Amino acid sequence: MYPFGKGLSRHMPFLLLMIPVALYVLLAVGPSLVTIVFSFTNATGIPGTSWQFIGLDNYKTFFTASNAGDQVRAIGRSLYFAFAVVLIQNAVALLIAIIVNKRLRGDVFYRATYFLPVVLGVTVSGLIWQMMFNPMGGPAQKLLNVFGTQSNFFGSYDIAFELIIFVQIWMYMGYSMTIFLAGLQAIPKDLYEAGYMDGARGWSSFRHITFPMIAPAMTVNILLSIIGALQTFDIIYVLTGGNFETSTLAYNVFAAAFATTTSDFGRASAIAMIQFVFVFAFAIVAMLYFRKREVEL
Repeated sequence: MYPFGKGLSRHMPFLLLMIPVALYVLLAVGPSLVTIVFSFTNATGIPGTSWQFIGLDNYKTFFTASNAGDQVRAIGRSLYFAFAVVLIQNAVALLIAIIVNKRLRGDVFYRATYFLPVVLGVTVSGLIWQMMFNPMGGPAQKLLNVFGTQSNFFGSYDIAFELIIFVQIWMYMGYSMTIFLAGLQAIPKDLYEAGYMDGARGWSSFRHITFPMIAPAMTVNILLSIIGALQTFDIIYVLTGGNFETSTLAYNVFAAAFATTTSDFGRASAIAMIQFVFVFAFAIVAMLYFRKREVEL
């Protein structure tokens, strides 16, 4: 109980705290529980239609249906997507953060420019890169014409998925850069001066001072990258609509629930639960590993 004030005012902080708690339960916990329940039903999401509990049928269908191979390939693409995004996005973001952390003329402009894709939104970013990779005379196609070749880009089975990975990294690299930049600016200058006196310069300074000090920022970035990459479906929908071997587990959730006229909320909820297990498992393993690395460094 709040020790100050009298009467109702003593309970006011707890009453105010109940508002965000109620909103969280209503908007986050509630839909999550509904998803779990729906995964054991044949709910279609169509108003007026009835639904029944069907046990584990949606989960069995996921692994044994005639298109089970497509689901397995979607899981493989999800893991490939997450691995490429986590590795490349954080490596590029760290490099740019180190560069813009130096006292360069116009460094604020560079930071804003690198962060700009984060605020553009998925649809705008998708339209930009659809125009850039337009096979009917886009800038990328004109560049290929110089070398006497051509490509369908987002309409190609060979490179469409890699181009989506590239766009995803371009969209969120600025976010990772900002976290790295905050970690770099929190490093005391005294450490570099002491390291310089001991002969630490260049790579040695980065290896023994910078990298251990930004380890918490690295952990946060990798966790956010894993969770974000495994949940990505929107940029896939905008760029290819899941065609040309670009669908992932997250996209299949959207496709089962909304992308066709025969919405299957039960199957979509079951796929969402399987996706949740993947995201949760990878996030926990990554967090435990990188927390251990932080202690060792």
